[in-house]
Amino acid sequence: MAMELIISAIPDIRKRVSIVSLQPEYDRTSELKAFDETKAGVKGLVDAGIKHVPQMFHHPSDELQNNSSVSDDAIHVSIPLIDLEGVKEDPGTRREIVEKVRSASESWGFFQVMNHGIPVSVLVGMQDGVVRFFEQDLEVKKFFTRDTRTKKVAYISNFHLYSSPAAYWNDTLYCTMAPDPPLPEELPELSR
Repeated sequence: MAMELIISAIPDIRKRVSIVSLQPEYDRTSELKAFDETKAGVKGLVDAGIKHVPQMFHHPSDELQNNSSVSDDAIHVSIPLIDLEGVKEDPGTRREIVEKVRSASESWGFFQVMNHGIPVSVLVGMQDGVVRFFEQDLEVKKFFTRDTRTKKVAYISNFHLYSSPAAYWNDTLYCTMAPDPPLPEELPELSR
C-alpha cells in the first residue's frame, strides 16, 4: 500500500515541493537527508504549504502506545520553580538555590526561575528577536545552520535528526552562552 508524503528534494523548499509515493520499504535516511539539505527546517515545510506531516516526524506506533497508558486524570505536572531572591546576599540562600537548580536539572532537565532581575521589556525583546529571525528569508537563516562546533549561533531544526526515532516538529535558534558568549556581530542582526 502506497502512502503520500511531501518532502523537499531541492534546495529552495519554498518554491517547489516534491510529492513522493512511499512504499512499505520507506527510506527514512533519504527523507532525512533531503529535509536536512534544504536548511529550511520545519518553517520551510510550513511556508511551502505542505498538506501532510512527513513520515520522518511520525513517532512509531509502539512508542505512542507505551506513552499513552496514563489517563488524563492522573497527569499532574508541576515544573520546578526556583526563586533567585537573595542569591547574591546570603551564602546559605545561594547554596539552597544551587541545590534546587542541580536537583531540577537532574530530574527534569529544565526549570523556571523568578526574581531573576531581568526586566520584562528585555524578555519581550528577546522573544520578538527570535520571531523576527524565524520570519527572515531562508538565505539569511542558512548562514546560521547546524555547525554548533565552530559557530556560537546556529539555526537547527533537530539536534538529533539522524539518531532519534522520529524528527521533532520544531526549529531552534541556538546560542552557546558559556563560557564564551557570542559577540554581538555573531548574532543574527534582527535578533540583537
